[in-house]
Amino acid sequence: MKLHPLVPALVLLGSMSILGCRKVPLTPSSPIPAGTAVFRFTRKVQGPVELSINGARIPVQQLPKGATSLVVKGLPTGKHRFFLTSQREAFSPDLGELDMGGDKGIYQVTLVQSLNAVLYGKPDPLPTAEGLPGVTAALAK
Repeated sequence: MKLHPLVPALVLLGSMSILGCRKVPLTPSSPIPAGTAVFRFTRKVQGPVELSINGARIPVQQLPKGATSLVVKGLPTGKHRFFLTSQREAFSPDLGELDMGGDKGIYQVTLVQSLNAVLYGKPDPLPTAEGLPGVTAALAK
């Protein structure tokens, strides 16, 4: 008995769709309040995550078991430049502008790829982040 040539392709396509596709919501499940930016990651981030807004490093509260999003609160209305980095992950977009409106917050899907930038030994400890007045950042599940 001879199989039709499309059968192996359909089996491969079905296994890829089950194993490789995880859906990340493109819109938030609830409205985001004004002054808040949510970076929704496509994979679980182990951290530590470093965040800079307008050239100032913001201290980020880390989670020991990883997180699926980064929530930044207390941003004033206007444009803010951000830079997102980690020793274990690469982000896309890792830098850009947030245009914070006065009536609602920002929700941004951020692609994540695992990357270990330190090949040998332990990474050097980073200096403490100075932060911006009233701005807080935390990883969330």
